[in-house]
Amino acid sequence: MRRVVFNQKGGVGKSTITCNLAAVSAARGLSTLVVDLDPQANSTHYLLGEASDNLDATAVDLFEGMLSFRWNARKPESFIRPTPFANLHLLPAHAGLDELAGKLESRYKMYKLREILEGLSGFQAIYIDTPPALNFYTRSALIAAETCLIPFDCDDFSRRALYTLLDNVREIQADHNPALRVEGIVVNQFQPRARLPQRLVTELRDEGLPVLEPYISLSVKIRESHEQARPMVHLDPGHKLSREFEALFQRLNP
Repeated sequence: MRRVVFNQKGGVGKSTITCNLAAVSAARGLSTLVVDLDPQANSTHYLLGEASDNLDATAVDLFEGMLSFRWNARKPESFIRPTPFANLHLLPAHAGLDELAGKLESRYKMYKLREILEGLSGFQAIYIDTPPALNFYTRSALIAAETCLIPFDCDDFSRRALYTLLDNVREIQADHNPALRVEGIVVNQFQPRARLPQRLVTELRDEGLPVLEPYISLSVKIRESHEQARPMVHLDPGHKLSREFEALFQRLNP
């Protein structure tokens, strides 16, 4: 299964959701790959910690190869590296992705990522983290993916952006990837005692939008998880957030 975690708004928890669901997947014995396409490289830092500062091969090298007629001279597997966590691998990002986007788009390379991921062997689950924009990398990810998860952080600005986002996904479905399916909206940083989050989520449900349960709670523990470069299932398996990510994974993989 290839999943893309996508939202054009920043700060909604794309990398957190990507890495924690992937970590649960790997902890359950599935050979799992995280593909980090965000030049900010948050997923890369989250899974590799300080080791992310000294990488000899990243997604930049993979995409640069696409601009050459010999783009497949180096096997895609050579750009993938293990993380400190069993069964969990990473195609790391790098800030240099920004500089390549225009060249890749002008050469119409949006289908190459799908071709590469479909050709990989040995991975039972692939999670794709994306930049907070509708650009070459997010389009490539939506074309490459089978399903899409949409983080939502219980904010009125996020709700307003959600409708445009869904329209953009439908356009990708119509023009490039008719098999793409929106699995659902992942409610992140949820505060059950606050009125606004409750109202926004209720209204989304009333509109018939696919809001997933459980909701992911707001907790300072996630900052500790980021700082220590350890997804919640490894940092504190008994924590409420760990249980929520595990329950969400189970909801997506019944």
